Amino acid sequence: MNRLVQMGLQIPVFSYDGVAPEKLFETVAAQAVAAEKAGFDSVWVMDHFFQLPGLGKPSQEMFECYAILCALAARTSTVRLGAMVGGVTYRNPAVLVKSVTALDVISGGRAIWGIGAGWFELEHNSFGIEFETFTERFEKLEEALQIAKMMFVEERTTFNGKWFNIDKAYNSPKPIQAGGPPIMIGGSGEKKTLRMVAQYADACNVFGEAHQVRHLMDVLNDHCDRLGRNPDDICRTRLGTIAIGRTREDAEAMALSSRGVKKLSDLPEADAARVRSMMIIGDADDVRAQVQGLLDSGLDGLVFNMPFTHDPDVVALAGEALSPILKR
Repeated sequence: MNRLVQMGLQIPVFSYDGVAPEKLFETVAAQAVAAEKAGFDSVWVMDHFFQLPGLGKPSQEMFECYAILCALAARTSTVRLGAMVGGVTYRNPAVLVKSVTALDVISGGRAIWGIGAGWFELEHNSFGIEFETFTERFEKLEEALQIAKMMFVEERTTFNGKWFNIDKAYNSPKPIQAGGPPIMIGGSGEKKTLRMVAQYADACNVFGEAHQVRHLMDVLNDHCDRLGRNPDDICRTRLGTIAIGRTREDAEAMALSSRGVKKLSDLPEADAARVRSMMIIGDADDVRAQVQGLLDSGLDGLVFNMPFTHDPDVVALAGEALSPILKR
């Protein structure tokens, strides 16, 4: 079992009522510090330039991923730090390697390189970034993985590919972690993504309910067998949302805060079912039971985002509830 990540906190939202721009970083940093104090072993932010549909409006606040991660590195001391997950299309891969390496050096060897093929077409179009086909984005991802694994260790790297050409590129200083920061590939694609996990990565991050996760883990094991990779070398994680409260009622109110109701029973049944499928809701016992079901599907750890993570008491409660089953 690879315990690279057991219990992670993702911070996907940087808009808070009553928080002015000059106080925004301190609000985010307080969440990372609270997570570290509560026993989380990693803190993650999204790699996006616009806020995502379902979380907010495109115009809402969004920090550039590696700038905020390096700043959080200076405020924390033990948590690993990474993008959940980065988009390969946003940056030249050699420049991206420099950013990830800087994070590793600044954090004293706590970086994880989270990476995926990218998907949010709106921000590509708005920022003038080419948004290629599905196949082309995955071709770029594979070349970027090859470049990174070279640049993390070689004095100078030359690479000639279909999409990228690197000519005697230095990456100095080198990462603190031997061989470079661990690589986490995000996504649930069975043919391309999980094959690349088996071939290149130290960790994966998937989505889905327990039965879907079990299937994906079986697919990953098959890729490992075919490629001669020990499947136990790969840390398997899942990103999801939890709403945890001292009582079930508190948790439901938290989960539904943006919908103007306090109880799932106040919603039409179809809407209530959709909310239940999107997040884990309940008191500590409820949450632990549902998390255990996910662990039993073949995961080594879980990464969570939560409503009200800017409230340190919410982060502390989550750490208190989850540590007994995740930090083992």
